[in-house]
Amino acid sequence: MRAADRGATRIAERVVAKLAAQAAREALRDAPAARAAPPVPHRPDVGPHATAVVRRPPAGDGTGGLASVRVAVELGYPSDIGAQCGAVRRQVTLRLKELADMDTAEVAVDVARLHSAHLDERATGSGRVR
Repeated sequence: MRAADRGATRIAERVVAKLAAQAAREALRDAPAARAAPPVPHRPDVGPHATAVVRRPPAGDGTGGLASVRVAVELGYPSDIGAQCGAVRRQVTLRLKELADMDTAEVAVDVARLHSAHLDERATGSGRVR
């Protein structure tokens, strides 16, 4: 039986989205701009969330896949937001190529929320703000 007759591996969009979210976590943990930012409060239900659309599945040999990805992140503020978003885009592109052999047509990064010590204290009522 020839390889072309056996079928192809299909990578589900939810798997691509999970890989993208993990890559975003890695970027935000490791990027110099992220290390300089105030920490984002750790909550297990909060973290990078991603959606993906597989534009072209990988060929029978596992190559040639193409996906578009949208990642929502929460960042510390003040920080270099552009640098952190750039790091997320680069890491998502790199990891999807490494892990799923997929190129990215687009990696959109949405900043869903900014965290600052000043604003977080004000929201919880634990600090005094004028």
